[in-house]
Amino acid sequence: MPIGTTDIDGVRIELKGQVLEITLTSPGNRNAQTPATWRRLASAADFVTDEVRAVVLAGEGVSFSAGLDRRMLSAEGIEGEESLLSLAGSEKEVVDRFIRSAQSAFSWWSQTPVITIAAVQGHAIGAGFQLALACDLIVAADDALFAMRETSLGLVPDLTGTWGLVKRIGYSRALEICATGRFVDAEEAVRLGIANYQTPPDQLVERTNALVASFLTAPAGAVRELKSLLQVAEINSPTDQQLAERIAQTKRLADLRSAMKG
Repeated sequence: MPIGTTDIDGVRIELKGQVLEITLTSPGNRNAQTPATWRRLASAADFVTDEVRAVVLAGEGVSFSAGLDRRMLSAEGIEGEESLLSLAGSEKEVVDRFIRSAQSAFSWWSQTPVITIAAVQGHAIGAGFQLALACDLIVAADDALFAMRETSLGLVPDLTGTWGLVKRIGYSRALEICATGRFVDAEEAVRLGIANYQTPPDQLVERTNALVASFLTAPAGAVRELKSLLQVAEINSPTDQQLAERIAQTKRLADLRSAMKG
């Protein structure tokens, strides 16, 4: 599937050298998300080829993403899409299938072998917050504001965000942030471990690009293996993790030997 610069369903996908750039392109509604947005984001995983070393996610305009398009919560919904109010009256299997499909737009960012980075400015609310959390790393502009507002609507975060948030900051802090729905600014986000870096808004692109460039200095195979290794470190026992390290290093040594022979 060729990568062009045409925006489809409010998402642009571009390959720039070894970096896949995915941009939310509906600044007029603060990059609010719809099921069409999620289908397009899910399809972006197909563009992560062997030549891609990193994926950068960004949003055009003043906000990264204000979350779910509120029209999805109205009786009318969005043309061509079933509203959540209508979906609520469906069989459990139908609801489960809808949510599972939506989650596929969020789950691949951590599962892909390359490093994924969210560059966040302005609002990252609800689905927007969860989309940023789906990435391995977050660079936050000084004006970034993160919030989980689902409980205020009588809902819960269901787009993989609970896993990402608890993994970063632990159960207690995640519960407080989600249950209150309060805003977390960039400074607090870095202090808690939600974001990795804070930067002035006009330097967000430059800071993100510098971070990406730092990952490109190491061999691609080593970085991919490292990501996989670190992801299981928290759930493995010490013995299992030591085994994982041995297996990973054996692969790397074999690759190095092959490269030297070549």
